[in-house]
Amino acid sequence: MANIEITRFPELDYVSAEGFNTLITNISYCGKDIKKIMVTSRYAGEGKSYVTMNLMRSLARLGRRVVVVDTDLRASGIQTEYRLRNELRSTLGLSEYLSGHCALESALYQTDIPNAFIIPAGHEAPNPLQLLDTDKMKQLMDWLADQFDYVLVDTPPVGILVDAVALAKFCDGALLVVSYGQGKRQEIGEAVRNIQHTGCQMLGAVLNEVRFRKLSNRHYYYRSKRYSGYYSKKYYNYAAQKRNAKK
Repeated sequence: MANIEITRFPELDYVSAEGFNTLITNISYCGKDIKKIMVTSRYAGEGKSYVTMNLMRSLARLGRRVVVVDTDLRASGIQTEYRLRNELRSTLGLSEYLSGHCALESALYQTDIPNAFIIPAGHEAPNPLQLLDTDKMKQLMDWLADQFDYVLVDTPPVGILVDAVALAKFCDGALLVVSYGQGKRQEIGEAVRNIQHTGCQMLGAVLNEVRFRKLSNRHYYYRSKRYSGYYSKKYYNYAAQKRNAKK
């Protein structure tokens, strides 16, 4: 197993760190059988990879052995935004493993964060669904669940591609990242129903891009930008909704 460095991974501020601690606590109450957790969103750019990576780091710092599986074989936000780097000239990942071009030990990396591991997406695959919706992927998920305390599966947006729905049946539970003020309520319900139809349990939602007007006399705003290229034609461009002025 090779090592890999996450070269771009800013530390969380106090508010965000507490938010992830709360999320971890809530996940722990879901039961010990919830180990394989998919993290998805309705659309691109809602911050699912941000949630996945920071959840990984937060769990690892609590002493949990955790692995992230990047299943976005079309446009990986993790590889581009977090700038993974190792001593090899090219990074092998999930697409190479599932297509039979490398062994698992060549696609699984120890990160520079103790207790945190990752299987990157690897090179862009022309046929992601044919690789992901297979017995080999299911066997990989089951093996990882035996080796780690948590398996975090970063998937493509469930509102755009069917890849996430196909992966849901291999997971114990799902987190839906929802960007505040974007989209419609019925679209959230549709995403939840699509996941539940696979038998995967919905663990809840993470509300992202929230503006706090009063919080310890500070203004906090997190904004995530994700995806270009493949998703640019399918990206849902919603105008930012201005909140009502305080009365």
